[in-house]
Amino acid sequence: MARNKYDIDESLDAPFNFAQFRRALAYLKPYRWRILSSLGVMILASALNLLAPILLMQVINVIIPARDAGGLWRVVGIYAAIVGVGVACTRYRMQAMNQVGQGIIHDIRLDMFRHLQRLPFSYFDSRPHGKILVRLVHYVNNISDLLSNGIVNVLVDMLSLGIILAYMLAVDPVLTLYAMAGLPFLAIGLLSLKGVQRRAQQALSRKSSNLNAYTQESLLGMKVTQAFARETENRRIYNVLTGAYRKTYMRATLLAISVWPYIELVSNGTVAFLYGAGALWLRPAISVGALVAFVSYVWRFWAPINTLSAFYSQLLNAAAYLERIFEFLDEPVVLDESPDAFDLPPVRGRVAFEAVDFAYEPGIPVLEQVSFQVEPGETVALVGPTGAGKSTIVNLVSRFYDIQGGRITLDGIDIRSVRLDSLRSQMGIMLQEPFLFPGTIRENIRYGRLDATDAEVEAAARAVCAHEFILKLPAGYDTEIHEQGSGVSSGERQLISFARVLLADPRILILDEATASIDTRTERALQRGLDRLLADRTSFVIAHRLSTIRQADRILYIADRNIREAGTHDELLAQDGLYRALYMSQFRAFVDEDAPPVEVPSDGFDKNYESVKRA
Repeated sequence: MARNKYDIDESLDAPFNFAQFRRALAYLKPYRWRILSSLGVMILASALNLLAPILLMQVINVIIPARDAGGLWRVVGIYAAIVGVGVACTRYRMQAMNQVGQGIIHDIRLDMFRHLQRLPFSYFDSRPHGKILVRLVHYVNNISDLLSNGIVNVLVDMLSLGIILAYMLAVDPVLTLYAMAGLPFLAIGLLSLKGVQRRAQQALSRKSSNLNAYTQESLLGMKVTQAFARETENRRIYNVLTGAYRKTYMRATLLAISVWPYIELVSNGTVAFLYGAGALWLRPAISVGALVAFVSYVWRFWAPINTLSAFYSQLLNAAAYLERIFEFLDEPVVLDESPDAFDLPPVRGRVAFEAVDFAYEPGIPVLEQVSFQVEPGETVALVGPTGAGKSTIVNLVSRFYDIQGGRITLDGIDIRSVRLDSLRSQMGIMLQEPFLFPGTIRENIRYGRLDATDAEVEAAARAVCAHEFILKLPAGYDTEIHEQGSGVSSGERQLISFARVLLADPRILILDEATASIDTRTERALQRGLDRLLADRTSFVIAHRLSTIRQADRILYIADRNIREAGTHDELLAQDGLYRALYMSQFRAFVDEDAPPVEVPSDGFDKNYESVKRA
């Protein structure tokens, strides 16, 4: 299902269950000893802190009536020691659990990013990148505290409840029974809010995802926005999205904060009831000190309940984020490697399509029963009308998508039987819209071969006519490229990308409209470099200009989901068929035989290219 739109709310039909929570707990395993140590010190601090009401009862019932100043100072010293130990334990717990929380964030994000790199192109085609990004950053942040501090706190609070209940029973069993009177009211209130809170948090996560997707879309398309003076309309859309987010946020927050006053109401009502019971009905059977100590325990009893209810609310809130994270991690890897996949050995470059069928969407075929073979070192040009499947064919060679029928072999080896990285490492791909990463020009050229020397980087740039314009930049090869390759023109980005591919020295070369942003004069100067780039390697070329296509060893005309014509440029023109019609209507307009050629640098392509080859 296509979800590639910022204003489409994502939905999950499956209800949240605690199996997802248990799955999330697996991320705690590497940190179990640090968590256990934190749990131990917090149990110690809690147990010591629970001695305070007993000390208070001793002061009221024994020390004050006896006017025992020394005993009072001893109690003060004991209490000060308890407070000191509690502060030290809390400090240790905060430091340790912050480290655990950051470790969990690191592990989850690493798993998500690793999975992200294995997902097929179809996943990214159908989702705004902003909705993917919000999972990696925002959603993970929201569950980290739940899986670190939240788990330790809930364990400590549950143990504290048991200890407090034991103390309360020791002080007075009857009052303990009265103290439990408020629990049914608390359970009814929390359970009634459970479903509403979860739905509110799911709505909030959807609106957050939509807002993030549109924000990223607006940033990437800012030049187009300003070029078409669409700022007012975009502000209107953004106002609608932020308004929807604000509305759902306020509803979710209102439901979340409604738990605390409800618990306060129940706990205060219970304490008032105990004071009344102690004063009116139980006075002969209980001392003032015991009643004060008991009420103190009651307050402490409700404190962990308050914390547990907050954890419950936090769990419900985090459920929406866990759903999104695990939905992402469970996204099937369509192009997954088989268990017995092996590394593709160095290839000569024979590529064969054998009755290949392919469709991006079921029932809408793009290729049907396509068969052809490309010999090692042969250059094949793919031409045909827009949408005929030219780019699809080269994407299938690289296994960016998987075919539905037939098979594709490389040197007789089915490409589905080898590891993806070993397959793609022997391929070089130049796209119509080349992507440059933030960093220096040198780093971008070296991207596919990190061990290349500076001399080899410059030789590759010379061979594709990029060296001269790079030297004119403020810092030459160390000039910083910004987001989306800003700082250099689209044609210069393509030349840098050509150098990157040349430096990698692939066995299979794919040029998909690779010279579309380069002017005709520069392309003529580049042609000798392209000749070197294409030499001795199997090459697939998609282009609307004749400069590369005319020199191809073979031209395949793609139309109606298959190959309709095949042959050299001259052979296809002589056939007076589809290729000739396309040539007459489109290609001749790009040819200007009178334009003077651009001078090639004196050191020549041969010298520069050979230095790259030797490396």
